Amino acid sequence: MADRSFLDWPFFDDRHRELANRLDVWCADNLSSIDHGDTDAACRALVAALGYGGWLHHAASDPDGIGTLDVRTLCLIRETLARHDGLADFAFAMQGLGTGAISLFGSPAQQREWLPKVRAGKAISAFALTEPQSGSDVANSAMTATPDGDSYVLNGEKTWISNGGIADAYTVFARTGDAPGARGLSAFIVPAGLPGFDIVARIDTIAPHPLATLRFTDCRVPRDAMIGASGAGFKIAMSVLDVFRPSVGAAALGFARRALDEALSRIKTRHIGGAPLSDLQMVQGHIADMAVDIDASALLVYRAAWAKDSGAPRITREAAMAKLFATDQAQKVIDRAVQLHGGDGVRSGETVERLYREIRALRIYEGASDVQRVIIARQTMGQ
Repeated sequence: MADRSFLDWPFFDDRHRELANRLDVWCADNLSSIDHGDTDAACRALVAALGYGGWLHHAASDPDGIGTLDVRTLCLIRETLARHDGLADFAFAMQGLGTGAISLFGSPAQQREWLPKVRAGKAISAFALTEPQSGSDVANSAMTATPDGDSYVLNGEKTWISNGGIADAYTVFARTGDAPGARGLSAFIVPAGLPGFDIVARIDTIAPHPLATLRFTDCRVPRDAMIGASGAGFKIAMSVLDVFRPSVGAAALGFARRALDEALSRIKTRHIGGAPLSDLQMVQGHIADMAVDIDASALLVYRAAWAKDSGAPRITREAAMAKLFATDQAQKVIDRAVQLHGGDGVRSGETVERLYREIRALRIYEGASDVQRVIIARQTMGQ
């Protein structure tokens, strides 16, 4: 059983504690029945289950204006889901990230059209920002959206797009020519199936997720598909990442907690020289390091989430610290867990082997670790 004492920290209210405990029970009762043999089908089933369970109400805002996105709740849900099932965490996270721009900046009409379906698990969303030549350098995006009468015409490619190929709605960022660099980007809602919008490649990874490269060829969207103002796309994207980037650290935290649980079970039941592995001081040292890394990560993740929920307009530095540290340390925690499992640690199908594959991507997406270091350094020097 994962350590739950962190819920007593002053970052949380009673509603957070109650939610985390209730979700833990729900995960145990519902996630084991999802067949992961077909990744696309599993994601659809997980979105539907999360919607039916009411958990997606926390991923997207209420179009009637009741409540806002609570970052501590997002992080607690992602941590708990990741501890139980990495694909369930992915399904929840993408419902939030994919419609984050609509939740935060969408018009009332846009919110009414998409958010109820996303919250109910009846529409799948995607966040299309990354391009083949620019990667994390968002300001260097080349995809264009050219005004033409009552429409914008989209041309370009996006790649490494989560939920690519199964999403019903994509938040797409394109250059509208308002200004060079970051100031020239705008955000659009693009429904799947429009003429000129194609899924040109599916991307296989070491931890299976639905990922794809998208191509837009004279794809026409109405002017009211734009989210917010023309030229505000970079600000919108960064604001969305401010909310959801700490939750990436939370997912890593969930993986790390599961790895520690698996390691503790292993060292208590495996023996060497007639005594359990847990009697060895070297093993105890590994466990101590894992516990410290987990608690330090949790402090950074929930510090960032608490700051945002407390009214901080931007938490760019705090969010970058949380994502960088939590994902890097989770990699180390899981590696130690694999080592403590010996040969079984690399056996296909073992929990720690799955965690070893799942954690690696978190150090890359939503800004790779070295990009986070650049952000932290610039923010720190700017202060």
